[in-house]
Amino acid sequence: MSQKIYVGNMNYQTTEQALTNLFSQYGEVVSSSIIKDRYTQQSKGFGFVEMADAQAAEAAIATLNGKEVEGRRIRVNAAEDKPRTQRPRGNFGGNREGGFNNNRGNDRGGYDNYRY
Repeated sequence: MSQKIYVGNMNYQTTEQALTNLFSQYGEVVSSSIIKDRYTQQSKGFGFVEMADAQAAEAAIATLNGKEVEGRRIRVNAAEDKPRTQRPRGNFGGNREGGFNNNRGNDRGGYDNYRY
């Protein structure tokens, strides 16, 4: 049974291939991914590795947690499922105080966050 591992505090230059090579010393790596910023595509400094064998994953966690890799002490532990929540959609405040003024009928642009 495969196990997913969280790897944090990574160097921003670390590649997915380097992550795969690091963990493959302990067993078969099914996948590795580095989380990147949506707009800049720069690494956020953490990622996930999925290993085929749970015992190999535990050995990798025990050995690599706190180890210095590419100049940073990485944090390695079993990944936990994060529950997904629904984000609010829609007008984010409308013309109410503190919200955005979508009317734009004035000469000040689109934001009207103060009262007269």
